[in-house]
Amino acid sequence: MKIKKSLLLALSLAILMTTACTYKSAPTTESKTNPPVKATEDAQKEEQTLNLAAGQEITTLNSLGLIDNPTIAIQNNLFEGLYRLDKTSKPTPGMAESYEVSEDGKVYTFHLRDAKWSNGTPVTAKDFDYAWRKALDPANLSPYASFFDDIVNGLDIHNKKKGIEELGVKAIDDHTFQVALSKNVPYFLDLITAPVFLPQNKEYVEGQGKDYGQEADKAIYNGPFVLDSWKHEEGYVLKKNPDYWDAQTVKLETINFKIVKDNSTRMNLYEAGQLDMTGLTSEYTEQYKGSPEYVAYPDPGMRFLRMSQKNKYLKNINIRKALTMGWNRQDMTDVILNNGSTPANYLVPKSFVMGPDGKDFRAKHEEGFNTGGMDEAKKYWEQGLKELGETSIKLELLNYEGDVSKTIGQYLKNQWEKNLPGLTVTINQQPQKQKLALEKKADYDVSSSGWGPDYPDPMTFLENFTSNSPYNESEYKSAKYDQLIDDVRNATDPAARWTTMQEAERVLLEEDAAIIPMYQEAIARLSKSYVKDYVTHPFGVYSSYKWTYIEGKKK
Repeated sequence: MKIKKSLLLALSLAILMTTACTYKSAPTTESKTNPPVKATEDAQKEEQTLNLAAGQEITTLNSLGLIDNPTIAIQNNLFEGLYRLDKTSKPTPGMAESYEVSEDGKVYTFHLRDAKWSNGTPVTAKDFDYAWRKALDPANLSPYASFFDDIVNGLDIHNKKKGIEELGVKAIDDHTFQVALSKNVPYFLDLITAPVFLPQNKEYVEGQGKDYGQEADKAIYNGPFVLDSWKHEEGYVLKKNPDYWDAQTVKLETINFKIVKDNSTRMNLYEAGQLDMTGLTSEYTEQYKGSPEYVAYPDPGMRFLRMSQKNKYLKNINIRKALTMGWNRQDMTDVILNNGSTPANYLVPKSFVMGPDGKDFRAKHEEGFNTGGMDEAKKYWEQGLKELGETSIKLELLNYEGDVSKTIGQYLKNQWEKNLPGLTVTINQQPQKQKLALEKKADYDVSSSGWGPDYPDPMTFLENFTSNSPYNESEYKSAKYDQLIDDVRNATDPAARWTTMQEAERVLLEEDAAIIPMYQEAIARLSKSYVKDYVTHPFGVYSSYKWTYIEGKKK
């Protein structure tokens, strides 16, 4: 999701996961929480306004339609589900005041607090029942519908074998919401912090029709902030939500987002004091590394290239392997990014999650797959051309508009054309919405993409590439891979589940070369010293402004 985080994966500070979280957005070079400190009386006297830059437009306010990190990050601050991530990225009560879980871990009963939507309507269990079923409705099918697979009948509904009325959720009364799982899901509370589990008020949503979530005044909010204004492709403004149940914790009164796609413009705005935080790209990293405002840290967001197998050339495994090996990852991370990102020949990130054996997921295949050099790439290339009966190939690289993306795209073009004789690469730069639409139809050759974890488990990456996943987006189909993922979903032995996930990753990358891993992200940004308690998350929703405040800003 997120979709978180996104990374991540954002173009500017406004989008700081992914991760996401959900996480298909342009490469980022930002974020991390400032050390938590307690707000003082002085802070309460200061103007609580945060000024940020967004690298791209948010796509929707409808929680069922999210697929990009920037939007996921914003929605996390406008809405609230049963649980949300706290400052330490642990699930903490949101709309749910408390819960009980059955001894077998399969039935959760949530007790909702008294809370209101921004139009004064109470938030009830029926709002969750409505939204969760709607996410699986074939007429509205959310890109995150698979998140409901472990709820009783969720998988069958997802596969259109049962109707949404059979989903294992129930609004017992206005303040009690019950969820029945088909198996014990240890990370369930983490999972339901994702935006697809947010509530929706049926009367309001259906009253807006197709306009719901397309403008600031076409949504109602139950989170720490409301969207006060939204000027498309220019910017948007968040205001503190006075009706939020925990409004006393929220210190910021206003968050101004200005859409700025150019890195140099963003840096000039930061230096002029018009932005309070901004991400750093490689050309500025060395300049600011010694600054007390410089923040950098590793991130679990993964960047990779999709290859559409609608393209006759990319159906050939040897061509895909040649493209995977035919360029230098180290130069990309050291020169272009220069922010601590590391070359990757793997999908599940390092230092992300430990297995039942206490070892990192990467321990078995630490360096990943398809690690051969240029000579091996050329052998695969020549073999692929021979099998295709071709001497030359033309491919188009679908890319984002941001400066970092442009540089990465040009680097890949130069490397491939240099190392793989007969290859010509053209670059198609598209705005976020258009790019996502093309990917959804697999209407591209090669596409720059990525993913930030939505929850702390390798499946947040691996399940995206099954034949029926809405995030596959490349026409990759493998009965073997699908079976391995099914085995993971049905596993009862934690150790067997772990090794099956490791085998699934090997099949995806080594046997099938279905995608081209590029690098594991790191984040570098600048943050004014007066910005306190800005919180980012390593998975899911990516960033939270609930605890952020301004203290010590010179007037």
